Amino acid sequence: MGSVEVRVPRARNGGSPVDVLGRYQRRTAEIDEAIVQAYVNGVSTRSMGEITEALTGESVGRSTVSRITQVLTEQVEALRQAPIEGPIPYLYLDATFLDARFARKVESLSALVAYGVGADGKRQLLAVTVGPQESEETWSELLSQLIDRGLHGVRLVISDEHRGLVKAVRKLLPEVPRQRCVVHFMRNVWKKAPKRLQKRLAKELKTLFEAENLEEAKKLLAEIVKRFSKQLPKAMECLVDGFRDATTFYDFPPKHWKRIRSTNSLERLHGEIKRRTRAVGAFPDHDSALRLVTAVAIRAANVWADRRYLDMSLLDSTPDREANAA
Repeated sequence: MGSVEVRVPRARNGGSPVDVLGRYQRRTAEIDEAIVQAYVNGVSTRSMGEITEALTGESVGRSTVSRITQVLTEQVEALRQAPIEGPIPYLYLDATFLDARFARKVESLSALVAYGVGADGKRQLLAVTVGPQESEETWSELLSQLIDRGLHGVRLVISDEHRGLVKAVRKLLPEVPRQRCVVHFMRNVWKKAPKRLQKRLAKELKTLFEAENLEEAKKLLAEIVKRFSKQLPKAMECLVDGFRDATTFYDFPPKHWKRIRSTNSLERLHGEIKRRTRAVGAFPDHDSALRLVTAVAIRAANVWADRRYLDMSLLDSTPDREANAA
C-alpha cells in the first residue's frame, strides 16, 4: 500500500493514539507477517529490503528483519511445550548440521529432529533442538523432553548408528527395538570398498534389503559375504556386524517395511532445512538458528496432517522375528 501520512490530533480528555496505531508502529501487521513468511521461505535479511521497497516503497534493514522474525520464538516454545497425545508406535530420530557464530568464530551446530507416526497413521513433528554437537547428552535431553511431554507406546525407533544417539535410546527407551537406517548402513559398507566396486556392491546390498522375508535376507547375506569376502574383508565385516540391527523392520508388517527401514523421510526434511539455511550462511547466534530451523520444519510438516502415512491397523497382527524367519 506504500507510505501513508497520518495526522494525529491531541486528545483533550485523555487517551492515546497508540491505542489505535500501536506505539512506534511503522508497518501494518500484515507487512510484518509477510516479512516473516518470506524469511522462512528463503529470502535473506539482506534481500528483504529490496522486496519491501518494491512492494511498499519503504526499505527495511537487516536489524529490523531480525527483530520482526523473533516472533518465531513463539513457534519454538509452542512445539517444545505441546503435549504428545496418543501412542507413537514409530519414532524417527536424525540430525543435520549448520553454521553459527560464537565469539566471532563460525562453528558447526547440530539440529536434532524427532517425528513420529501416531496410531492414526499420520506423521507428526515432535521436537526440534539445536546444540553444539550431536552427542549422547543432546539426544538424551531431547528424548527426556519427549517423555516428559507424554511420549509413550513406542514400538520401534528408526535412526542411524551415531553412538551418542544409540546410547541415549538404550538408556531412555531400553525396551524399544531400534531399526538402523539401511541407507546410512549401506553407505557405511560400500565406503569400505574401492570406487571401482562400489556401484556393484551397492546394487547387491539394495537387493539384500528388499528380500521378501528375513530368511531370504540371511541367505542373500551369506552369498554376498562369500562372493566379496576375499576382495572386501572390511566391508563384509561391517555388513555382518550391522545386519541384525538393519533388519529389525522384518518384525513389522510388510506394508510398513519400505517406510520404516530408513530415515529417508527425515532426509527430505533436512534437505528443506539445508536449502533455507544456505541463504543465511552463518547464523548470528544459537537462538536465531533454532527459530528458523523450527519454523522451516513446522512449515514442511504442515502437509502431513492431511495424509495417512501408514495403515497402523496392520501393526496389531505383527508376527515376531522367529515366526517371520520360519
